Amino acid sequence: MGGPGVSAGGVGLCPGPALGPRCSQTGTNVDLVGFPLQFVGDQASRFAQAAEAWSAAAPPEVSVSPVAGSFSEEPSQPLPQAIKDPGPTRTFTAVPRAAESTDIPPYVMKCPSNGLCSRLPADCIDCKTNFSCVYGKPVTFDCTVKPSVTCVDPDFKSQKSFVLNMTCRFCWQLPEADYECFSSSDCRAVSCPRQRYPTNCTVRDHVHCLGNRTFPKMLYCNWTGGYKWSTALALSITLGGFGADRFYLGQWREGLGKLFSFGGLGIWTLIDVLLIGVGYVGPADGSLYI
Repeated sequence: MGGPGVSAGGVGLCPGPALGPRCSQTGTNVDLVGFPLQFVGDQASRFAQAAEAWSAAAPPEVSVSPVAGSFSEEPSQPLPQAIKDPGPTRTFTAVPRAAESTDIPPYVMKCPSNGLCSRLPADCIDCKTNFSCVYGKPVTFDCTVKPSVTCVDPDFKSQKSFVLNMTCRFCWQLPEADYECFSSSDCRAVSCPRQRYPTNCTVRDHVHCLGNRTFPKMLYCNWTGGYKWSTALALSITLGGFGADRFYLGQWREGLGKLFSFGGLGIWTLIDVLLIGVGYVGPADGSLYI
C-alpha cells in the first residue's frame, strides 16, 4: 500500500475497530495506514495521568517525558531508617565482696614456730604480772601465748598457757647488757667531768622484766671516731716536734703552733707526750680512743 504507514512486524492483531479500513492484516503483519494522531495524544495523556497518580503515592520523585515515553526515578530525600527502641535502661551497681581477713599480726615475725613457750620473746606472750614481788627475788607468772603463735612444752606438746620464771625487777633496772640504747655523737667523751646524754633504751627480746620495755636513760658519752691511742702516742714521741700528733688527732691549730715553734723548743713536745700517755688529750671530735 502506498503512502506513509506503520508496520508492526510479528503482530497478528489489529488495534481495534475504531481504525476501520485503515488497519489491514495480511498474514502475520499489521499495516497501519494513516494512523490517527489523536489516538497517540490520548494515550500519552492517560499515561501522564497514571504517572502523576503513581508519583503521589510513591515516596521517590518521578519525572515523565511524554514525548520520548520514558521516565526516571530520583529520590528527593533519603528514606527514613527504622529506629529501634533500645528499651528501658538498667543500671547495675557492683557491690564488692567482703574480703576475708588474712592480715598477719606484726608480732608473729618475732615469734619462732614450734619452739618452747618459755623461750618466746615478750612480744609473743601475755603475762599476769604482780608488781608486789620482792626486788631481785625469783618469781613466777602465769602467761598465755598471743593469737597466731604456736609453741610447745618440754615434752613437745602444743600448749597455750604456761608458767614463766623470772627475776623481780623493772626493765630500767636491768644490767646494761640486757638492753640496747641509741648512741649519740653530739657529746664529748673526753672531758672533765665526763659528760652524759639522754637517750631511749629498749630491752632485748629474750629478756623478761616488769614495766615498759622502752624507757629513757642518761648514759655517759662513749663513742669513738676511729682514733688509736697507740698511734697518737707514737707520733707524739717521734714527730711531736713537728706537730704530727696534734694533726693526727684533728687539732690542726695546735699542730701549726708546734710546727712553727719547733715543738715549743721541745718543751711543748714533752708535755704532749705526757698528756697523750695518760689519755688527757684526745681526738678533737670528743670521741674515745680505740
